Amino acid sequence: MSVIHLESADDPRVSDYTRLTDTSLRRLREPAEGMYIAESSKVLRRAVEAGHLPRSFFLAEKWLPDLQDILDRFPGVPAFVGTPEILESITGFHLHRGAMAAMHRPAPLELEPVLASARRVAILEDIVDHTNIGAIFRSAAALGVDAVLVSPQCADPLYRRSIRVSMGTVFQVPWLRLTDWPGVLPRLRAAGFVTAALALQDDSLTLEELGAQHHDKLALVLGTEGDGLSRSTLAEVDVTVRIPMQGGVDSLNVAAASAVAFWECRVP
Repeated sequence: MSVIHLESADDPRVSDYTRLTDTSLRRLREPAEGMYIAESSKVLRRAVEAGHLPRSFFLAEKWLPDLQDILDRFPGVPAFVGTPEILESITGFHLHRGAMAAMHRPAPLELEPVLASARRVAILEDIVDHTNIGAIFRSAAALGVDAVLVSPQCADPLYRRSIRVSMGTVFQVPWLRLTDWPGVLPRLRAAGFVTAALALQDDSLTLEELGAQHHDKLALVLGTEGDGLSRSTLAEVDVTVRIPMQGGVDSLNVAAASAVAFWECRVP
């Protein structure tokens, strides 16, 4: 274990953790640098268990015993340790979840191998709220979704808020970012998937009706928080589906809708 005690917030060696509250900067910087931030001891452990490799650790000294076994697994990786005041001045917020780590991003997955081993897939089109992304991944992991595909403009599943809300389940559900959307939909169809978009259309099936069809392979397409799915996507999918509402409510939040859909359409 290589423990480095921080004496100043200006230490250039901790640039990975500088001003983590600047959302726009992190969105641009983390993918470009091939890294992401794992926040909290539990999330950090799940990242390591998934085979992801740390580039450094960042924690208050009192958390050293709690993470001793993880630090010992990576003796050449620096562990930056400081007072709560120094850590907060670096990150821009109080580090109360134990520890952080700057992690190397894993290599991107390829579509065909992911589809070959999947029966239930979620596709996220242009969802921009990181909290929703994290909640969808957590539901996907809990309710039997085998993979998640995200559109080119979708928020980053490895942004730290997404990871934190997902409780680290983003590491256990295979996912990849699509480069051709919605042009990739014929490839899913060729792989045997029925593509079903959650949308309020006059001819939409109810979710119960879709679930009763017991498709062997099903891809559920979820749209952005405000406008929903694009017309080009709706023109390409096999079917649209809606969740019947009561009480004058027209729709659910996309993360809540995903959990309902994943459960209703789960593999028997």
